Amino acid sequence: MSGTSEGPRPAAGTAPSSPPPVLTERDDTWPLAGPSREPHDYRAAFRAATLPMAVVDHEGLIVTANEALAALAGVGAAALTAQSASDLVDLASDGRTWHAYREVLHGRRTRFRCTRRLKHPDGRSLWAEITVVPMAEAPGQGAGAAPGQVLLSVADVSDRRELQKRLRHLQMHDPVTRLPNRTLFFERLSAVLEATPYQDDSMPGRGRIGLCYLDLDGFKAVNDTLGHRIGDRLLAAVAGRLTDCAEREGPHPGGAHLVARLGGDEFAILVEESTGTRQLTDLARTVLAALQQPFDLAGQRLSVSASIGVVERPVAGTSATGLMQAADTTLYWAKADGKARWTLFDPERNAHRMTRQALSSNLRPAVERGEFTIEYQPLVCMADGVVRGVEALVRWNHPQFGMLSPNRFVAIAEEDGSIVQLGRWVLRSACRQARRWQLDHPDEPPLFISVNVAVRQVWDSDLVTDVAEILTETGLDPALLQLELTESAVMGSAGRPLQALQSLSDMGVRIAIDDFGTGYSNLAYLSRLPVSVLKLDGAFVRGFRYEDGTHPSPADETIVEAMVQLAHRLGLTVTAECVETAGQAERLRRIGCDTGQGWLYSRAVAPERIAELLGARALKA
Repeated sequence: MSGTSEGPRPAAGTAPSSPPPVLTERDDTWPLAGPSREPHDYRAAFRAATLPMAVVDHEGLIVTANEALAALAGVGAAALTAQSASDLVDLASDGRTWHAYREVLHGRRTRFRCTRRLKHPDGRSLWAEITVVPMAEAPGQGAGAAPGQVLLSVADVSDRRELQKRLRHLQMHDPVTRLPNRTLFFERLSAVLEATPYQDDSMPGRGRIGLCYLDLDGFKAVNDTLGHRIGDRLLAAVAGRLTDCAEREGPHPGGAHLVARLGGDEFAILVEESTGTRQLTDLARTVLAALQQPFDLAGQRLSVSASIGVVERPVAGTSATGLMQAADTTLYWAKADGKARWTLFDPERNAHRMTRQALSSNLRPAVERGEFTIEYQPLVCMADGVVRGVEALVRWNHPQFGMLSPNRFVAIAEEDGSIVQLGRWVLRSACRQARRWQLDHPDEPPLFISVNVAVRQVWDSDLVTDVAEILTETGLDPALLQLELTESAVMGSAGRPLQALQSLSDMGVRIAIDDFGTGYSNLAYLSRLPVSVLKLDGAFVRGFRYEDGTHPSPADETIVEAMVQLAHRLGLTVTAECVETAGQAERLRRIGCDTGQGWLYSRAVAPERIAELLGARALKA
């Protein structure tokens, strides 16, 4: 305590009615500053106070204690004299607290406060707030005097502590399921990851962590059809089963696995001190089996399933963000793979996903930066080996991943819509190149150029207008342009796509069906679509191998022969892809295939190599 107590103030201009009392030797043991009457007043207040207090000397020994502290200790006040204050209230239990306490005793710190759990004489525990503050120096002490005494007080804060505990529980737990919420989950996760791993070869689980991240399949339909009340009951029931599974699967020495609701219908089971992937996958199987059992909720019998992403890894080098990203990605895989299953995190698959994401985010800027280039593969007449045309094949000269073939990025471009911009650039560049060859070699029959077109280009852009403008801009004859669409895209054409194909055909542009024979063939469509060419998928041609000892597939030969005959009956020409051997070429020639394309003739090459081939048009098979 600090301050003064002056008593009644005398009338102005008069002397005090009596001289101040003289301090006795006993009074000197109470070195409080102020008028001479203050020691008696403070001593009385000290003894009568309900707050447990003690005066402690600079060595940490109790000089005097009040009755409240004696009652707390369960002994008489006199028995506490010369006892160690730190032992009484447990100040030496940790080095940090002990150091701060000693700093106050030696006058190097002005205040110290901590909270301790103490044992009451009646057997109950209480939370006490211990405060230690220096007391004023005794009169006459100089600056060089030994450090003075300190006042130690003990306040019972058990009720406040209990209220804080309840408020924290409400703050850290989900009201629907009563599980730890997202905040508590991440607090626990961060604590585990930041703790120094305990190394012990006899306990291989030390230093590893696992996570099962799950999402209920189709939960939104429950809320939409049965209402949020039933939905909340379902979530609570799911939480109960998850908790049972976590307890049944073997808690670690530190306690049961942490089951938390992260929001919506997303739950997580955190496995500290994981013993390996097997433990996590066994837990995931147990959870799936438990959730597949029907739920009875207020007369409603519901069946649900869940998708689970499973991640297990060493604590060292793992961050909360990285762990959750891996879990979220793996949960997405489980959903994409068909739901109602668990999927284990796969670093290789994740690396592919990250690469795919990197490519997706850079596709549009790459077109503007001119990172794409086009190579051309000859289309050869199988009757005489003469090059009749070329297919334009786009490549991405990526600054990080090197030269990428179309199968690495075209599907991504179709998903995010950048295929429209990229496809327009390819079409313009290919037509310009075809016209340049024609002008540079006026004595040679012109090559037709074949360009792949994604169905999204038909839907998301005015392909007919783009083609017309490019042909006019480059001066290329429409008859020298061939557009290739996949079989699944062409066969399902209706409405706008069909009108676009018809307009292009009326313009004189040839339409080819790429990879024919592998999609959802509707042969009736062939007679109604403005198609000029069928390109047989290479899977059929591979069955024609003879030279390397591969036994040819009679079924493939029969199918190819039937498709060639059908195409010719409909007035279509046929191009065989992936022709790699002379034996394949000879057999395709006898069957009646019109054009061949493949490594037997040439790989895709730079435009300069095509110019060289124009002087010797025949490529011998």
